[in-house]
Amino acid sequence: MNRRLALVAATAVAGLLVVAGCGGDDDPGAAPPSTPADATTSPSERPSPAPTPDPRTFTLVATGDVLLHERLWTQARNDAGPGEEMDFAPQLANIAPIVQGAGLAVCHLETPLAPAGGPYEGYPTFSGPPQIVTALAETGYDACTTASNHTYDQGAGGVDRTLDALDAAGLAHAGSARTPEESQTITHVDVATAGDPVDVALLSYTFGFNGIPAPDGETWRGNEIEPGRILADAATARAEGADVVVTALHWGDEYVHEPNALQSELAPQLIASPDIDLLLGHHAHVVQPIENVGGEWVVYGMGNLMANHAEPEGPKAEGLLTRFTFTEAAGGTFTVTQAEYLPLYQTYQPPVEVLDVPAALASGDTGTASAARLRQARDRTTEIVLSKGGAAAGLTLLNPS
Repeated sequence: MNRRLALVAATAVAGLLVVAGCGGDDDPGAAPPSTPADATTSPSERPSPAPTPDPRTFTLVATGDVLLHERLWTQARNDAGPGEEMDFAPQLANIAPIVQGAGLAVCHLETPLAPAGGPYEGYPTFSGPPQIVTALAETGYDACTTASNHTYDQGAGGVDRTLDALDAAGLAHAGSARTPEESQTITHVDVATAGDPVDVALLSYTFGFNGIPAPDGETWRGNEIEPGRILADAATARAEGADVVVTALHWGDEYVHEPNALQSELAPQLIASPDIDLLLGHHAHVVQPIENVGGEWVVYGMGNLMANHAEPEGPKAEGLLTRFTFTEAAGGTFTVTQAEYLPLYQTYQPPVEVLDVPAALASGDTGTASAARLRQARDRTTEIVLSKGGAAAGLTLLNPS
């Protein structure tokens, strides 16, 4: 996680006061006449004006669902070093430089985690290898959202293990809870800048839990999408000192690129709040549009980051990395001054890995994917992402430099 940095500036102010006497020039008791300070002080001795501090700025990177299918475990076993059971980090190596370069990088861990050594389960009730959390931290992520339709797949134990693993890896989290007190606590992350750190609050909610009841009736264990609660939580975050409030929503229709009725109705309502600065969407497992609504950004769905569905060559293999640059404006408020997107592709044939599509096409190193398939992913992702006018509002393809 980013740590709070203190920057202390000292300003020296010098003054010169010379009082002239009231006698004439030939009066031996008269004081010498006063002389303007700038005539008697050399330029190097004059005080410099206090510099105006540069506005604080930082970048936020976010990606789609981490959905742990069995083929990902097999690759992680093959990539493991001596004494390791699994290593997922090589699957994310292609995007690590971009993730590590962000001021704040946020992932979406959709599935609960199993105990060390398993047993592991895939669809429909997931229980993933906990080594994924180590890999996410190594890749450069700072925080993960955890509210999803699979939050309750492994009951209270799954919730507890997942959050314990994130804590152990130093990753902040929002969306689920181990205690009633934790469920009422807003997640704040300090993001380092050239000046004082920026306080970013992270909120996370899901449309439901696949019909699985809350463990032992403890409904506080997972955050559901309730507009009143979301707005109240955002207001609390702001009151607690958040400079930026980011809200992640697990929503939409699976495998459908177009936002559904809930997304279309709720997104403008939430982003209009003065307490919410960015909406990040997950769940559809395919890429959805990015839209500027009233000067702020809504990412309806980023597809998958890591997954291996049964249909490997379709849109479910395509994902999205987004990057937003926040800059401080007058009065200390933050606005997005640059919005960027990057098409991703999850390979199916070993070695399974996540590809930065433009970089892979430019270098010719396309792994086990064909160049034609990556061009298809690039073109389809671009068309969908920009389908709600994002380009006219300044949304551009991410430039790694």
